[in-house]
Amino acid sequence: MPELANCSSCGAVFVKEIRDICRKCYQEEEKAFRIVYDFLRQRTNREATLIEIVEATNIEEALIIKFIKENRLRQSQFPKLTYPCERCGKQITTGELCDSCVNELQMDLKRHEQEKEIEQRNSKLKQERENTYVIFDEFTKKTEID
Repeated sequence: MPELANCSSCGAVFVKEIRDICRKCYQEEEKAFRIVYDFLRQRTNREATLIEIVEATNIEEALIIKFIKENRLRQSQFPKLTYPCERCGKQITTGELCDSCVNELQMDLKRHEQEKEIEQRNSKLKQERENTYVIFDEFTKKTEID
């Protein structure tokens, strides 16, 4: 169901249906896309990098990256089209993070889970020790642990 929202690009109020930008900004994005796509369709520009495209078309880098992430500009058609990893800046072709950052984050997550398991185990052992009762039998002089 449509709702009122602020355009993420210009801040204007509009009725949000599918996009997070207003109709005016959408039309401007479409013009920018057409400029970038027409530039890349030329045989001499098919292997242009992101920086070269920005310099040649005067379209913002962030907007071109948006086109790539939306699969409007495909790696299969333009092989040198990459954008920076959001964590380390290494050039990537898909996703938000490069493989090394993903692996590093997964290792950190595993380490955190292991630490949490150890902490829970230690807490459980401590609780068990606190619940252990020692009975001393005066007559037999023995100690029993329940």
